[in-house]
Amino acid sequence: IGSEAPDLEDPSALKNAFAVLQDFIDKGIILSGHDRSDGGFITTLLEMAFAGNCGLDLNISAKDASSIEYLFSEEAGLVIECSPKDTEHIISGFTKHGINAQAIGRSSADKNIRIRFNSKDELNEDMRLLRAAWEETSYHLEKLQANPACVEEEKKNIYDRPGQTFKVSFKPEPTPDILLNKDAKPSVAVIREEGSNGDREMVSAFHQAGFDVWDITMSDLLNERVSLDRFRGAAFVGGFSYADVMDSAKGWAGTIKFNSRLVEKFNAFYNRPDTFSLGVCNGCQLMALLGWVPWKNIQDAKQPRFIHNKSGRFESRFSSLRILQSPSVMLRGMEESVLGVWIAHGEGFAHFPDNKILVNLLEKKLAPVRYADDLGNITEAYPFNPNGSPQGIAGLCSPDGRHLAMMPHPERAFLKWQWAWMPENMKRELAASPWLRMFQNARQWCENN
Repeated sequence: IGSEAPDLEDPSALKNAFAVLQDFIDKGIILSGHDRSDGGFITTLLEMAFAGNCGLDLNISAKDASSIEYLFSEEAGLVIECSPKDTEHIISGFTKHGINAQAIGRSSADKNIRIRFNSKDELNEDMRLLRAAWEETSYHLEKLQANPACVEEEKKNIYDRPGQTFKVSFKPEPTPDILLNKDAKPSVAVIREEGSNGDREMVSAFHQAGFDVWDITMSDLLNERVSLDRFRGAAFVGGFSYADVMDSAKGWAGTIKFNSRLVEKFNAFYNRPDTFSLGVCNGCQLMALLGWVPWKNIQDAKQPRFIHNKSGRFESRFSSLRILQSPSVMLRGMEESVLGVWIAHGEGFAHFPDNKILVNLLEKKLAPVRYADDLGNITEAYPFNPNGSPQGIAGLCSPDGRHLAMMPHPERAFLKWQWAWMPENMKRELAASPWLRMFQNARQWCENN
């Protein structure tokens, strides 16, 4: 305020506060926290409420400062949330190390912000209105760089959203050590091209499910350093092959389709009854362009494929995905689950040039994964459906279930800590991430076939 800038007069106090806080985090008694941010103390409080989708009821006392000076101060500090039973323990932990700490109120479910300063109401307002005002500048910037219709739809849909709700219809378990330590494991090729990414995560996911995993480049296949004949599975990873210059995965598809020997090898792998394949993101786009999903021998002009998002931009979000009944071998036993998963793509809109094919594949249950809203319902609404795909379609599988192509990234959520958010009960109760089951299913199928 005025000409006096915030500073740090006692670095040891900051060090001590950090050390005490880390100890409380290790003990699991900190529910949330935020350092004092640009905009000061009140901005910190409001940002926590906006992110937590909740209200605040606060009563703050300060003898030698006005409300403006105190609430908008940007001096070093932090706000933490804890259970009422831990409040005194946390305050004493800070104060005995010379750190000033006080209880200022509570969070609430009623989505109203009430802040009293020295017993006088300074703010009493609906959190959703304040959050909308806070996001207004971003909203106007978004209209300049994305499809304005999608931006308007998002503004409406996130005004009072309840937050993601997940459902796990099975019991996730880590892969037993006896399977991880076997000498003879089914082999899977994790295939990448110039510009690919996510291959390390994909290798890790299959490894943690009990596979013998090989890192394979397209040049390995082109130069016959390795053959698909030796593999039970093939995984095409995400990324931006050839920088998406010719649209997503077209360059990658061309290296296969315009090489007669390679086409023959890929078709032989596809047709072998003991093989499976997974394509994620760029790999999903590739499998569609190769005609591996939903079924072979569809005319090129009618072949379903994935094109530019309805929003007109790259989307990176932690979305909800609903898993439906289907023939997919990798999704067996996961039906009716609603799970959080990362999406990161610019061209994920499921395009069907021939609507009859869409109707046919829906009847055959070949669209096994769908984008879902906060209540777990299949949706076309933005941003829950990040690309506008009809019927919320996020992937396709073949009629025999051996080949699965999906835009979201299960390999980026096969460990619990990879999830952007997970309810506390899921953190406590689940022994493994639900997405690990996909890769375990593939290994189980290989052993049974």
